[in-house]
Amino acid sequence: MIDRSLFALTFAAALGSGVIGGTFFGFSAFIMQALGRIPPLAGMAAMRSINIVVINPVFLGAFIGTAVIAALLTVTALFRWSEPGAAWLVAGCLLYVVGTFVVTMVFNVPLNDALEAVQPESPEGAALWTRYLTDWTMWNTVRTWAGLAAAAALTVSLCLQFRSIAGA
Repeated sequence: MIDRSLFALTFAAALGSGVIGGTFFGFSAFIMQALGRIPPLAGMAAMRSINIVVINPVFLGAFIGTAVIAALLTVTALFRWSEPGAAWLVAGCLLYVVGTFVVTMVFNVPLNDALEAVQPESPEGAALWTRYLTDWTMWNTVRTWAGLAAAAALTVSLCLQFRSIAGA
């Protein structure tokens, strides 16, 4: 039964990683560019609104829930290191936790906090917005690739786990 539970949790982590990586992909691929093309005050207002609205049960459930599952799976995989897919499982989980969750907390959230704190009409606001568009998007791209790489590694782990469960 534990193998099926491990498989189900790995599946959930793979889906969560893909959903979050895809969400971040949209920002790096076109949303931030679109915000940079409109007047700075409007771009800043839109991003500030996004930063408030993103704090909701659906996004946080996927974002934090995947991190919690990944942390649990990492510990489990370390205790089951010799089993098929364990190395891929640890790699995928670490990619997600470090590359999406930690990067968000260490880089993107402080940038969001600075954007919220600045007076948009001030010279400091204009300078921050210029840096924000570049720096936030760079770290977001790191989160994008980490989330998608995590999904891929977790999928490989799933395939190896499935072969083991199915007795192949």
